[in-house]
Amino acid sequence: MRREQLLEYRGVEVPDLIGDDCRLLFVGINPGLWTAAVGAHFARPGNRFYPALHRAGIVERLIDASAGMSDDDRDMLCRSGVGITNVVARATATAAELSADELRAGGTQLRARVADIGPRVVAVAGITAYRSAFEIPRAVVGRQEERWDGAEVWVVPNPSGLNAHETVDSLAVAYGDAARAAGILEFD
Repeated sequence: MRREQLLEYRGVEVPDLIGDDCRLLFVGINPGLWTAAVGAHFARPGNRFYPALHRAGIVERLIDASAGMSDDDRDMLCRSGVGITNVVARATATAAELSADELRAGGTQLRARVADIGPRVVAVAGITAYRSAFEIPRAVVGRQEERWDGAEVWVVPNPSGLNAHETVDSLAVAYGDAARAAGILEFD
């Protein structure tokens, strides 16, 4: 897809992917333009989210969402107890287009959604966005001290290719830790 075509998706919202038994809610910063264009979270080619889920053993097969997500893939995620949402719903070319106020407002809305969804674990993908959205400037990656309506809160690395020091393997470890806390994976 050409850049001009992608820019037409600026501001589009991508619906949450949340099943009835959401135990692990992954939270992106906001949808990128590719994600908005195909209607699937973490869909940009090269994004390491789905390879990391597969490597961690959270899903049974690799999902390729770059052209959209199949009903079978959506069902597999939901059966696995995985849900996906964002801090901010609107698509942008880069997360840098989001203001601190917009992130904080999105954080407030996210906490209300968590109360309605009731996951065991909320895994926010991106330390910088977490720090801004929840005004916790010294937060570090991993399990946080706070809980949201009974849910453990984790900050996990962002799977974007822009986060170059992370690999599929390191992402899989972090996502696997959150999945074990959610009861999706067994402890080793």
